[in-house]
Amino acid sequence: MARAQFQKGQKVWVECVGAWATIEKVQPVWAKGFDEPVKVTYDVGLGREFAAGELMLAEDDPAAAGDLGDWRILRARNKWQQPEDCLHHPFPGTYPVVVTDAADWGGWRVPGAEYDRDPARIEFQARLLAAAPRLLDLARALVETVAEAPEDAPPELLLLARQAREALEPGGAVLTSARDDLPPPARAA
Repeated sequence: MARAQFQKGQKVWVECVGAWATIEKVQPVWAKGFDEPVKVTYDVGLGREFAAGELMLAEDDPAAAGDLGDWRILRARNKWQQPEDCLHHPFPGTYPVVVTDAADWGGWRVPGAEYDRDPARIEFQARLLAAAPRLLDLARALVETVAEAPEDAPPELLLLARQAREALEPGGAVLTSARDDLPPPARAA
C-alpha cells in the first residue's frame, strides 16, 4: 500500500525539471477491495503528475550552522610556467588557493590554464571566496536584526533583509528524498 510522503502546500524540489514547486494536490489512486491507496502521485502545477521518488525535500544542513573558520588565500607555485613566462599575472609564478581548513589544505583551486586565461578575474574570485564566511555572518546578522523589530526598520533595510534571507535560503539546506519510514502527514480537518 502507498501513503503520502508530501502534503498540500509543501515546497519540494522537482528533480527531473530542476526547479522548486509547491504541492497543489495529493492524488491517491484507489483500487477496489483495498482500504488504502495503491499509489500516490502529486500535482505541482508543472503539467503532469509526479511520483514521490521524483520529488525531494529541503532539510537543514548541519554543516551550514557551524563555524566555517578562517578562510584565507595562500599562493601556490605554478609548476607549469616560469615566472618570466607569465609576467602579465598579478603574482607571476603563482596562483591563488583559498584554504578553508586550519591545516592549510582543503578548499578551492583553479586549473592553471583557466588562471592564465583571466588572472585578474580569478584573483577577484579568490578574494570573494575567502570573504564568504564573513559575508555569510553579515547577512545572517542583518536578517536577525530586522526580524527583531521589522516595524521599526526603514523600507530599504526591510528590502535588504528580505534579499539576504532569500540568498541564505539555498545555502542552509540540502535536498533529501522522501522516506518510507516517516509517518504519514497529518490530515487537515
